[in-house]
Amino acid sequence: TVVATAGLLVAAASGFQGAFMAPTEILAEQHFNTICGLLARMGTETGDGNIRSYEGIFPRPLTTALLIGDINAAGKKQVQRRITAGEIDIIIGTQALIQKGVDFPRLGLAIVDEQHRFGVEQRSALRHKGFNPHMLVMTATPIPRTLALTLYGDLDISVIDELPVGRQAVKTRWLKPGQRESAYAFIRRQVAEGRQAFIICPLIEESEAISAQAAVV
Repeated sequence: TVVATAGLLVAAASGFQGAFMAPTEILAEQHFNTICGLLARMGTETGDGNIRSYEGIFPRPLTTALLIGDINAAGKKQVQRRITAGEIDIIIGTQALIQKGVDFPRLGLAIVDEQHRFGVEQRSALRHKGFNPHMLVMTATPIPRTLALTLYGDLDISVIDELPVGRQAVKTRWLKPGQRESAYAFIRRQVAEGRQAFIICPLIEESEAISAQAAVV
């Protein structure tokens, strides 16, 4: 997300718009909130909801917007109108970005997150919203087409091979079913010390067909 944000800021500083497309509304909202949080640390935030502006980053205000299907019709039309007018610099959303009614007058950077979740035509549709914009595709799950483009196509590769500063080493422990209570006791101690914990279960609710631990008992 930080890499994407840096690219979007470069595009905005150069006078272009940047579009950031994610496969789900939850992920799009997460990216929007994360990027807005980063920008709020760099400048003064005004506005709320799905359109926000920032003073102090550039000589002019920097405007961001969220465009997803869950936004009401009036809010969606407002975002679409401001995108078409060139008033929004960074647009984050789902496939809503490639629908009719969304026109980018100066799209300079198109970013596709989790690109393996999109079809070829969907990724192409975002790129064709502008006149040959720069393209950044991000994925942790390369599909055969991605690998083929990397090897034989026109994709440049950026590899992040360094951990963030201060990242702790990951410790993995495998416990038998009879050690469940000792694991829970360890979690309770960690939470009591102010840390966080999460437990992943194979089922959401109990099932008669599958004998496995469920999150909801």
